[in-house]
Amino acid sequence: MLALFVLYVVVEVAALVAVGSALGVLWTVVLLIAGSLVGSLLVRSQGRRVLDGLRRASQGERSAEGAVADGALFAAGSVAMFVPGLVTTVVGLLLLIPPTRWLLRPAVLWAAARWLPRVAASTRRMRPTVIDGEVLDDRAAGENRGPRTTGPSLVLEGEVIDPGRVDPAAGDFPKPHR
Repeated sequence: MLALFVLYVVVEVAALVAVGSALGVLWTVVLLIAGSLVGSLLVRSQGRRVLDGLRRASQGERSAEGAVADGALFAAGSVAMFVPGLVTTVVGLLLLIPPTRWLLRPAVLWAAARWLPRVAASTRRMRPTVIDGEVLDDRAAGENRGPRTTGPSLVLEGEVIDPGRVDPAAGDFPKPHR
């Protein structure tokens, strides 16, 4: 992680020195401020557009994959806009404009398709054990439905799971398939 931060600092300093020597210090500062202003306007306008795309995807009017990929690219671009530096500002601006997101959407979908099965496999053991059951009311139809004051308060019916059926690979009892 430290190496990545050092790389970021070196790239940003090199870009600022290169642009500063080509344009001058004043124009480099103006360029940074203008990039931040344009980025904040794009975050506002494209944020509405991405949220509208997610809403339309939830209603079935648009593909959910494209809306989520746009949201991920928008989020990355928004974060890049708040990280100081010339290179991150340019990357953020590129991720905030729709044509770039349209071009990068297939790459994001491809990466998600490769990454999500591994995440699902690694978190499979973290799922809670679900015991299917049913709550039964043993009172007659005409009885008061309020809380009882006498007798047993709760009756559970179910199946006792044999501890000998533990799956050593999963590290837990067999889970129901959904």
